[in-house]
Amino acid sequence: MTGFIDVPGGSIYHEVSGSGPDVVLIHAGVANLRMWDPLIPLLADRYRVIRYDTRGFGRTETEPVEFSNRDDLIAVLDHVGADVATVVGASRGGIIALDTVIEFPNRFEGLVTVAGAVGGYQPDLDEDVSVWQEAERRWEAKEWEWLADFETKMWCDGPGQPANRVDTAVREMVHGWILSNYRSQKEEGVPQPLQPPAAERLEEVQVPVLVVIGELDDPGTNASSRYLAESVSGAKLLEYEGAAHMLSLEHPGRFAEDLLGFLDSIHG
Repeated sequence: MTGFIDVPGGSIYHEVSGSGPDVVLIHAGVANLRMWDPLIPLLADRYRVIRYDTRGFGRTETEPVEFSNRDDLIAVLDHVGADVATVVGASRGGIIALDTVIEFPNRFEGLVTVAGAVGGYQPDLDEDVSVWQEAERRWEAKEWEWLADFETKMWCDGPGQPANRVDTAVREMVHGWILSNYRSQKEEGVPQPLQPPAAERLEEVQVPVLVVIGELDDPGTNASSRYLAESVSGAKLLEYEGAAHMLSLEHPGRFAEDLLGFLDSIHG
């Protein structure tokens, strides 16, 4: 099942595959719902898999309005008739997933963050901010090719890693998503953050939690993910050696096995 969902100020594209308990997937900020394609055949024979493009990405459209990513996720669940679901969020999608579990605790029975972060948490790291300042300058100059190269190196290869570390097809796919999104210059709307932020409310997370990180990922991402795993009672942390930020694309088989194990622990 595919289609569009009308929401205030926008239209959300979504896809549904399989049958069984509901699992909703939220893509990373360098991708769209297509990033989950390799996983669908591995999940859909046991679970109903729901995925969608967030505002500013893929086929979803929005007007320049204030909106809540959390309300959008709930709108998707309502539209497909999912009373409760396990939510899986990658990178930026992990932030959305965690925030929504906090705001709407009765709608979720499990949370998985993949190379995600915690809203409002600032790890104490000695970072070179000049790199991000340069990226900001390039963005203002609309140097989309430079930015696509930079973000592919950062998020796909991993900071300081060689470009041949990741399978060429995966690298080209991620680069294409990033460049296409920049070139389209889609309206993103104005997302409204969770208040108070998740970092101050982690004790409210009462569902089973799985946190997945990559050894070669950005240190700030891993510090934030570890903080989440340490702060939520019973949370499980998995670290993939030799992997960076796009874990489910680098290791789809392993990730699917780990995710299915977590889902099966919830559903018996």
